[in-house]
Amino acid sequence: MKEHYVCGLHALEQQPKGRVPAFLRAEATQGAWTFHHTMSEYAPTPLVRLKGLAKQLGVKEIFVKDESQRFGLHAFKGLGGSYALARTVAQELGLPEDIAFSDLQRPENRDKVQKMVFVTTTDGNHGRGVAWAAKALGGTAHVYLPVGSAPVRAQAILEAGAAEARVLALEYDDAVRYAANMAKEKGWHLIQDTSWPGYEEVPTWIVQGYTTMAREAAEQMEQAEVYGPTHVFLQAGVGAMAGGVLGCLADRYADQCPCFAIVEPEAIPCIYASAQAGDGKSHPVAPIGQTIMAGLNCGEPCTITWPVLRDLSSWYFSCPDAVSEEGMRLLGCPMAGDAPVVSGESGGVTAGLLERLMTQPGLEDLRQRMGLNEESVVLLFSTEGDTDPAHYRQVLSCD
Repeated sequence: MKEHYVCGLHALEQQPKGRVPAFLRAEATQGAWTFHHTMSEYAPTPLVRLKGLAKQLGVKEIFVKDESQRFGLHAFKGLGGSYALARTVAQELGLPEDIAFSDLQRPENRDKVQKMVFVTTTDGNHGRGVAWAAKALGGTAHVYLPVGSAPVRAQAILEAGAAEARVLALEYDDAVRYAANMAKEKGWHLIQDTSWPGYEEVPTWIVQGYTTMAREAAEQMEQAEVYGPTHVFLQAGVGAMAGGVLGCLADRYADQCPCFAIVEPEAIPCIYASAQAGDGKSHPVAPIGQTIMAGLNCGEPCTITWPVLRDLSSWYFSCPDAVSEEGMRLLGCPMAGDAPVVSGESGGVTAGLLERLMTQPGLEDLRQRMGLNEESVVLLFSTEGDTDPAHYRQVLSCD
């Protein structure tokens, strides 16, 4: 493990080791792919090819997976929430695990689901997806948000169908424990997008649900006659999405595996801190700092995906909020000929980091070590749209 601190960026470099775990291999994630295709609202989100930006930054290709258009929820999280909720319902009702979404909506099943209550904690996007899926199936969802959450995020969850969306006077990880206690006390079903010892089945389904996004991107690249990225930048909060997408793509590309870089806010980099410790274990970050990247404001790594990020990543970065803002503007105000991508605070950070790496004086050695050059094909995931519209307008300036 080699650490770098250059031009305000913290970076850890390592040689990947280990193998893709069984639950992220193609045969294990096929169920999520098949399930999503049974949903009437399902459609692949765009993979935006930014030729102008690639030329400006000096790489061969840049592709951005635009999750602002997923299920009308403005974020990718509905993929994991819907699959996990459906598997939870099927398990509760004794139905086949490969059941279609429409089968769960049949009157004989819907009547039973109406008696089920689901609960989760969220920074905004996951809870919105759970609320939406619960409403579609006829169930009830209670969603809790950590202290400091923007009221607009709670309102969006209510509009998606939640019976309750309440901001607690607790940091994210304590709010997760609060939701888990509510589930235990009231007999509700916890649909949480992180894991801990004794709570791993539902998070596994959620992570598998996220792999649909990765598989879409890979197939869309092939349709564009580009057969795989050389570099993939993935943002991480607890690391569930990053681990799921990384594992899926590492399994798909095998011996041609790209360089994976994990990106976090510097105020709360729990994956970075865990890698930095060098003992193979996950470590919480305390005290929790503040960041505009609300979806990444998490202090404790997901236990089921931490080993994936530990063993298969090549780089870990922690970035100041300014990097996210740069990425939001870069995608929202594109080069001539490129399509705009509406990307929120958690969605834009990887684009901002790529721009810094390729353009800022003093980072030449870092990008050389990463192998970023005129032959690089870079894949980014813009994981959310303008989920906080007022702040998005404040940050964005195309002048």
